[in-house]
Amino acid sequence: MPWTQVYDPLGHWWLSTIIAALPIVVLLGLLAGLRVRPHLAAIAGAVTALLVSVLVFHMPWQLSAMSFIYGVLFGMLKIVWIVIAAVYLYELTVHTGHFEVMKNSLANITSDRRLQTLLVAFCFGAFLEGCAGFSTPVAIASAFMVGLGFSPFHAAVLNLIANTSPVAWGAIGTPVHTLAGVSGLPEGDLNAMIGRILPITCVIVPFWLVRAVVGWKETFEITPAILVVGLSFGSMQFFWSNHMDSNLVDIMAGIFSLAVTTTFLLFWKPKTIWRFPHERDTGVATAGARSVGAAASVPQYTRGQIAKAWMPFAVLSVFVLLWGLPTVKGYLNQHTTPHYSPKGAENGWDFPVIQKQIRRDAPVVKAPTPENIRYDFNWFTATGTACFLAAIVSGLLLRVPIREMFQVFGRTLYKLRFAIIAIGCMLGLGYLTRYSGMDAVLGLAFTRTGWFFPLFGTYLGWLGVALTGSDTSSNALFGSLQKITSDRLGISSTLMCAANSAGGVMGKMVDAQSITVATAATNTVGTEGSIFRHVFWHSVALAFIVGIIVMLYAYVFQGAIPHGVKLHM
Repeated sequence: MPWTQVYDPLGHWWLSTIIAALPIVVLLGLLAGLRVRPHLAAIAGAVTALLVSVLVFHMPWQLSAMSFIYGVLFGMLKIVWIVIAAVYLYELTVHTGHFEVMKNSLANITSDRRLQTLLVAFCFGAFLEGCAGFSTPVAIASAFMVGLGFSPFHAAVLNLIANTSPVAWGAIGTPVHTLAGVSGLPEGDLNAMIGRILPITCVIVPFWLVRAVVGWKETFEITPAILVVGLSFGSMQFFWSNHMDSNLVDIMAGIFSLAVTTTFLLFWKPKTIWRFPHERDTGVATAGARSVGAAASVPQYTRGQIAKAWMPFAVLSVFVLLWGLPTVKGYLNQHTTPHYSPKGAENGWDFPVIQKQIRRDAPVVKAPTPENIRYDFNWFTATGTACFLAAIVSGLLLRVPIREMFQVFGRTLYKLRFAIIAIGCMLGLGYLTRYSGMDAVLGLAFTRTGWFFPLFGTYLGWLGVALTGSDTSSNALFGSLQKITSDRLGISSTLMCAANSAGGVMGKMVDAQSITVATAATNTVGTEGSIFRHVFWHSVALAFIVGIIVMLYAYVFQGAIPHGVKLHM
């Protein structure tokens, strides 16, 4: 018997909203307030969601339980597998000693910790986000920065902050494709509109990132480098999103920014080389610059040694890029994925019990719509498989014995055991809140803001990502709601649907999944609460900036909202 979601089960929208938020309050309260270990907090949050969905929202317990199980299984294949494979590749480079060469080669470009943050967390991380998405850059870049000598806490926080501006085009533009599908709006217009919002933040975020490491004086000291990073990335992001396609926006912007910044650093040096206070100064800083804090002696390597050390990440980039190309992915899916359909709508198996048994209703959608819940078991074309194959190929090229590769993989699994439980439960919680209608209740509360809807609609996207850990999921969840509400208020639906995605990127740093991935990659499981408390206000403030930009487009620069943009797909 189909069940229809109820968006005001208690008869008072504010009370229903408070109850709908209870699972998230429990999860984050335990993590950030009581500092409970993340897998235990995730379990507690999931249990709370199960009870609220059944007792308050009157969701049949079978549907509630299977919604949670679906989320767990989704998380295992789509998220956990990426984290395991990415950390495995990193562990192989450490095991072979090549990671030392990698980090020292980067230190030879610049030993300044501020500039290293820009190169690794922002530029390299953006490229990884464009290739794979789903927390891949947080996992890989965080581990990379720990190897460079950053504290695990700093590495986790900085990569969470950096992994914002690129998120709207993560995993070969998947969020934009999803947004166009659920809203019914032209993908070219949505892509261009997002590309007229986020490039403005591409200068703000690098400043913000450096300021999170040092004071204002030290931040302004490297203003030229920050501007080069932000303007090169933002200009390419704008150009590609407005004139090319939605697939390669972040990949091209990341490569362009990394190349331009590296070239710039060959000719420009900061007045002082800033390093962490605990690092001992040996007096070998960059030529022409004074060392502050420290500058350790950096070994020199041949080009061949450097190329061999970086080879695993080059292989990783090739694999994730190929796995993301529609033609390659389609061909591999056709030959490896069970029940694969080129049309996409009928991929995978009908998920037991819940397939088309849960219906969304007005005002979230125009008419009652059953949820098409299928499990797409794309075991070979999953991004995690691309990362794993890259690790295997890299291990073979580095001549690591097969037995040692198995041993390293075993150590990786053991190291990530609690993170696997936490991520699985958090994804189960996210999908349960979606299918029970709890997240829609939270979203509807933002639609009661009238003239301020452009600002709060932006926070609606932020909320979606904070809850689900995915800009794609946030767009799938609230894209239709944004269109319906903006049409009612006489605001551009193209702008507000784009705002959902653009605002959502700033929620990426506070979602429990990303924080858990960061702590797993930096081997600091148990510090999730501290990290959440540290990045929360960064996230809220950056989302506010995006909201102000959206309001300016809505009421001042309406002529800049695109109509009829054609992409070169």
